[in-house]
Amino acid sequence: MIELLERQKRLTSNQWKLICTANLADLLDFFDLFLIGYVTAALTKQWSLTYLQGGMILLASGIGAPPGAFFWGWLGDRIGRRTVFMLSAITIALATGVMYFTPGQDGFIPGWLFLVIFRIFVGLGNAGIYTIDLPLVQEFIPAYKRGWVSALVTTLLPAGSLLAGLAAWQLLPIIGWRGLFLIGLVPLVLVFMIRYWVPESPRWLMRMGRLEEARKSLAWALMVDPNEIDLPAALPSVEETRWVELFKYPKLCAAGMLTGLTQTGGFAIGVWAPTLLVLTLGASPEYAAFLMIFVNLSAVLGRFFITALIEPLGRRGSGTLCLVLGGILMVLQGYYYNAFIGTWSVFYVALIASSFFASANYSVVGPYMAEIWPARLRASGMGLSYGTGNLGKFIGPLGLSLIMGAGDVIKPAAPNLAMLGPAFLYFASWSVVGLIGFWVFGPEPKGLTFDEIDRALDGPPATVLPAA
Repeated sequence: MIELLERQKRLTSNQWKLICTANLADLLDFFDLFLIGYVTAALTKQWSLTYLQGGMILLASGIGAPPGAFFWGWLGDRIGRRTVFMLSAITIALATGVMYFTPGQDGFIPGWLFLVIFRIFVGLGNAGIYTIDLPLVQEFIPAYKRGWVSALVTTLLPAGSLLAGLAAWQLLPIIGWRGLFLIGLVPLVLVFMIRYWVPESPRWLMRMGRLEEARKSLAWALMVDPNEIDLPAALPSVEETRWVELFKYPKLCAAGMLTGLTQTGGFAIGVWAPTLLVLTLGASPEYAAFLMIFVNLSAVLGRFFITALIEPLGRRGSGTLCLVLGGILMVLQGYYYNAFIGTWSVFYVALIASSFFASANYSVVGPYMAEIWPARLRASGMGLSYGTGNLGKFIGPLGLSLIMGAGDVIKPAAPNLAMLGPAFLYFASWSVVGLIGFWVFGPEPKGLTFDEIDRALDGPPATVLPAA
């Protein structure tokens, strides 16, 4: 059955429909995730937030993301990719919408703490969407197209931050920061799209022994009559897998987790950037949101750029290109934050350039974390890798807040910009961690079918049971 997919020459409109749905999911997912950066920039002066309070708001999603990725990944291998896709979309939308009711700083629960609590749930939902949509898409795509299609699925992630910036720039003066959270309910439309557009993964259905459903799912993808697809003469044994089986592959664990942690620097810069633009350039929160539009456009272009290189250079080669150049630009950005070339701020120009490569890197790392695993553990392996990588959403923003003076409660939000250099050097150091993951522990899956990856990891395929 799967050989029909591997022999496919052109993607069908249904496969493109799935790719577009996953792209939209990531866009809306990251709209909700990065919206907080613009809200925090507005609240820094309004509430006199300390670095510790602002940092806690920004890093809170990182608290929910690792357990969320572990949980959703495990659940995706147990109950299927499609159901988890919908549940995680509901989680992130509702958690964002609830923040409309954030109390003031003098409430029973201070406003900043209320935001921290519900941002944890935003991180929980965010981890689920990204953990599950890549395995789902990959399992509908032939091997020779898997690399660039997987990268293409991630291209609109920074567009979510771009959309958040546009919303903050245009709507913040009109509807206020609370109104921005109501817009965060939009991902609920994904639930209806997935419900009516997207079937379950045929590979997962086959692994569960549900061959008739797998045939219909595959026929949907290939846009053929299900009766044209012959069922196998023997039924595969239903694979019962346990999450702990991931650790039978220690090198894959190391490769996935270390490459996943490369998001630390890019994410931290992304959520802190609006506030840092306010501090370094003296911009208003609304103008900082406007400046972030070009940063996020650069991030989108970076992802399309690497989509063209991921097959020729391979996953490790294209990832290395992004990590090295992105890391160098981060260091430049931090140590020359107060320099200008004519009227152009070096900090801002380097922010645009580093965003290009940091974002492109994650169009490599995201698909890589899923495709290196055997089929029975693909969602769980993605969950482990992405969940560990999501620690970066915690330790990244926290690192900057600690380096720049989180404990300054006497002068709340007083900028200690002289420490931007060490802070950005800290962000760039995570690029080295990713290079170790790629070249010391990681395999190169370029050009391999999932069946070939399975055989390389586990030897001959499992025996089959006689047909009933």
